[in-house]
Amino acid sequence: MWKRKSSTKSGNCPNIRNTSVHRLIVGCGYLGQRVACRWRDSGDTVHVLTRSVEHAQRFQKQDFVAITGDVLDSHSLENLPEVDTVFWAVGWDRTSGASMHEVYVTGLKNVLQQMMARCRRFIAISSTSVYGQRNGEWVDEQSPCTPAQANGQTCLAAERLLQRQSEFDKNEPAITTNILRLSGIYGPGRLLSRVSALKSGEPLAGNPDAWLNLIHVDDAADAVIRCELAEEIPNTLLVSDDEPLRRRDYYSLLANLVGAAPPRFSEDQIPVSDEPRELNKRCRNSLAKLALGWTPRFATIRDGLPHAVQTAD
Repeated sequence: MWKRKSSTKSGNCPNIRNTSVHRLIVGCGYLGQRVACRWRDSGDTVHVLTRSVEHAQRFQKQDFVAITGDVLDSHSLENLPEVDTVFWAVGWDRTSGASMHEVYVTGLKNVLQQMMARCRRFIAISSTSVYGQRNGEWVDEQSPCTPAQANGQTCLAAERLLQRQSEFDKNEPAITTNILRLSGIYGPGRLLSRVSALKSGEPLAGNPDAWLNLIHVDDAADAVIRCELAEEIPNTLLVSDDEPLRRRDYYSLLANLVGAAPPRFSEDQIPVSDEPRELNKRCRNSLAKLALGWTPRFATIRDGLPHAVQTAD
């Protein structure tokens, strides 16, 4: 039976610790940097792996311990430090020349080979794209994962790699692995790329009646922090806000917030067909809320999207 380490109430995660611990962030981007800052501000020593010397200098100025290395170059990872926690939040850079599979699977394998004997906990970000449901079904941690798209297949392959690695190292009980399946992350400067299309009146692609599953970046960071504090929780948790919504409703709200006309969708112009249109899935966050003692501050997009539009990143 899983249980929580802390009995703290839901809401903002506490930042008070009795002793400094060491963290390693692999993928210090949109989400990773927010988690890094929270750990740093709580008094922890935060190591950050980056491929860029320029980024390393910036991280050093932010009081992180910057390490230059590449997850696809195993030799560059040989001197990674021993830490209490590794947080894997690597994103795919399309300009890197590497495929998503190389980064998410091969890169994860290289980091695991170095760090499974050098850490007590390994927390990895995955995606709800691992689910293949397309007819508006509700999904949770027990739902089958049969992704049809390449990105979902890659994320699922990375999950299985981590699970196999933890099983292989089952004689090392001090190591805990956790997978957080995040729905679409939004927030300041994120998921707002359609604003110009809305303002220009361009038709939006895709089925307006399909479901969207979203999580505000600050709530995702809270879930990571609480995951690290918890013990004997399920290996895999689905992290999403409280209410999926239709794409039409999302873009209608966004249009209203930015002063644009109501959205138009190209599929609205397609003649009705006997072929059913895909509706995506709907994500249920009940287990993550219970296991982590976590409640999203931005429970729905109606709470979070105004904050994302109005707040500079």
